[in-house]
Amino acid sequence: MLLRRTLSCLLTILLLAAPARAAAPPPVADDSPQNGKVVIYQVFTRLFGNRQTANIPWGAREQNGVGKFEDFNDKALEGIKQLGVTHIWYTGVPHHALVADYSAYGISGDDPDVIKGRAGSPYAVKDYYNVNPDLARDPAKRLDEFKALVARSHKHGLKVMIDIVPNHVARAYRSSGAPAGVRDFGADDDTSVEYARNNDFYYVPGQAFRVPAWPADYRVLNGEAHPQIDGKFAENPAKWTGNGSRAAQPKFDDWYETVKINYGVKPDGSTDFPRLPADYAGKDWRAHYAFWQGKDVPSSWKKFRDITQFWLAQGVDGFRYDMAEMVPVEFWSYLNSAIKHSNPQATLLAEVYNPKIYRDYLHLGKMDYLYDKVDFYDHLKLVMQGKASTDRLVDIQTQYADIEPHLLHFLENHDEQRIASVPFAGDARKGLPAMVVSATIGTAPTMLYFGQDVGEKGDGDAGFGKSSRTSIFDYWGVPAHQRWMNGGKFDGGALFADEKALRADYVRLMQFTRNASALMGDYHDLHKANIGNTGYDGELFSYARYNAKQKLVIVSNFSASKSKRFTLRLPPTLIAEWQLRDGDYRLKDHLGDANSRLQIANMMGFIPLELAPLQSVILELPN
Repeated sequence: MLLRRTLSCLLTILLLAAPARAAAPPPVADDSPQNGKVVIYQVFTRLFGNRQTANIPWGAREQNGVGKFEDFNDKALEGIKQLGVTHIWYTGVPHHALVADYSAYGISGDDPDVIKGRAGSPYAVKDYYNVNPDLARDPAKRLDEFKALVARSHKHGLKVMIDIVPNHVARAYRSSGAPAGVRDFGADDDTSVEYARNNDFYYVPGQAFRVPAWPADYRVLNGEAHPQIDGKFAENPAKWTGNGSRAAQPKFDDWYETVKINYGVKPDGSTDFPRLPADYAGKDWRAHYAFWQGKDVPSSWKKFRDITQFWLAQGVDGFRYDMAEMVPVEFWSYLNSAIKHSNPQATLLAEVYNPKIYRDYLHLGKMDYLYDKVDFYDHLKLVMQGKASTDRLVDIQTQYADIEPHLLHFLENHDEQRIASVPFAGDARKGLPAMVVSATIGTAPTMLYFGQDVGEKGDGDAGFGKSSRTSIFDYWGVPAHQRWMNGGKFDGGALFADEKALRADYVRLMQFTRNASALMGDYHDLHKANIGNTGYDGELFSYARYNAKQKLVIVSNFSASKSKRFTLRLPPTLIAEWQLRDGDYRLKDHLGDANSRLQIANMMGFIPLELAPLQSVILELPN
């Protein structure tokens, strides 16, 4: 969301106060070679298996339904695996603040005045040592049900990821599942001061927290009567809010349902922890792990280390870190090296929106992957909307060439608008050429959001969540996805014809990208060599991907209304690299049945093509 990104950039500057560092060498390679593309499937766990279709704005769990861990049965996981998926990110697993009453299970209640929506935000975690009780058939056995889900996922060859939200927790954090001896965040804080190194939170001494002044069009739970809705929340002294607001009364646009974690960054931006030497950018996680042994670090660092170790012990294979740039890079070195020490193959993905610190968070913070949101996704979105040409994609690819394998590509996630939504593209098929480019331009992982493959529109105001994004705050049914779910058969039997066709296109593409060895090889731009040639324009995009075993030419037409007829030129440098002789070569199209040929004369290649609107081709040369 725009507000989150604006605030994150400001807080990165004001709170982290990290010194500028020179660009670092690429990180030391992982322990095992990369055998193919990583494909991550993000699923909003609460919504995935929900079959109820009432979709009443602000509807209760009983009205609108809620999905469960058990809904991810063998058939469901087989359907997910058809998309070439290697990792499944179960979003919303840790127990977060929510309105539903689970007091019968020894779970403390939450005040709706500091909850967004009725179902609650998954990014306001109230107990890191248990799971959301909404997701369990038997809330008393909710952690066991999650562990069973992990086991089923593993049986299908899927690695499991969950969220860790290090920057903030729910205003009323209270763990009922913590192991003996584990202290809650803030339990030992000195609340008389704004900052102390080993305080978990920041405080506004002498002032009690006040709920935001609500906008005229907003009422908690849409005005429903509730014994705790009184415009108050007991918190004295007030804590800083999750986005960094230091006001005792945050604004409605602040992350008022959360409080910010203190990592040893003083209110003036100076730091209170050991700093990493700059040369550690070139060292592997083992050296980072050794560096932190015996070092005195803030209390919050140790708490999150123990939390991630707990989840590794439950069988989790990796983590997606929310708003990672709002937390000092040294903490990530400390945490991630500890995780890798326990599981060297753990997958660590971070949400970072500031390109200036990408390399620090990879090289010094030891992340495996970062969102490739700023620049790549943002520009692809403009291209899909017809607001920009494809030309800049070449420069973006060059700009990040040194870290390209670590920049995860996506077109949808829980924060972004659905492609098919009216404010985005209004038609899911407009995402197909962008999906081809996103999944094949580099060696980096690809991410899909549940429902993307069947053109989910994200329409309907769910309550706190508004249309164009599938709500993460409300109980809701996801219509196109429910048609693929088909009453629990997970066979797409209820999909409309256009949705079935879209799903088939996604399956064909993702199965190919998962297994194409050339996509883990080299990249050669073809766009700049062709722009301005007869019939080739900024609505087209092209490049080659290749290794010793496979040679591919990939071309996409982003125009939704115009066919494109042109001759694609392959420059002599690529012909020489591929060691091709003059002659005529028949090409195989992996996305359809295009009858294409490569003609080479005097070290120059030519491929006559005609692409229909929104058509892409992945053309393979014979060995």
